[in-house]
Amino acid sequence: MPGAEIRRRAGARRRRRRTSAAVGGAAAALTLGLALVLNLGGPGAERKPSPAGRPTSTPSTQEAPVATVRLASRILSVDGRTLFVSPGTARRDTPTGRLTVAAKYEVKLVSGEDIGFKGTYSYKVPWMVELRADDGTSVYLGGLSSDEKAPGNYDTTRGWIGLRVVDAKWLYGRLAVGDAVNIDGTASPADSATPDPAGVDTATTETATGGPAAAGSAPEASVRISPTTVTPSPTARNGT
Repeated sequence: MPGAEIRRRAGARRRRRRTSAAVGGAAAALTLGLALVLNLGGPGAERKPSPAGRPTSTPSTQEAPVATVRLASRILSVDGRTLFVSPGTARRDTPTGRLTVAAKYEVKLVSGEDIGFKGTYSYKVPWMVELRADDGTSVYLGGLSSDEKAPGNYDTTRGWIGLRVVDAKWLYGRLAVGDAVNIDGTASPADSATPDPAGVDTATTETATGGPAAAGSAPEASVRISPTTVTPSPTARNGT
């Protein structure tokens, strides 16, 4: 065999060996890469969510108040309606802040002192709503039957908020236990008055044991009756 042919065949064999080695190396690299991918993405792999996929917390919002009382203006606003009120006098001002309806009473006995009278009588306040602050302080809304001229004109109570009886009845039906009510501002420094007890529905004050109070004794503290659970009618809640 000529020398040229021998050299040609030897060169061909070298090229085939290099090609086989290159193909084998590529196949080995591909196999190793697939193994790494499978190991990293297998069932036991720990996966971290991307920052964009993490849920974001939504800040809680406080429920808007159903009604707002403005002491300086002597008004109560609810459902676009304005009711006149008579809050506490400068000496016994009405607490302010955000309160929640805690209970409702069709009639509640309060001492004459709470209304502004002197004596040993209790007075029946109709359509009373108890508001309670976070610290446990209670403020009452109710019909001021002792002086219906006071709401909107002057302050006459010892801290609770009096309304005309017809307005108190409507508000009683509108507010539900759990509703939020805001009381803003301070009472007017002037225009306070002493109510006239004539014609007011009264009841003899009783002691804690249930017996009549002694003549000339100091007025008892407010006497609480059991709260009533009332479901306002659709008509009352619509403001009609």
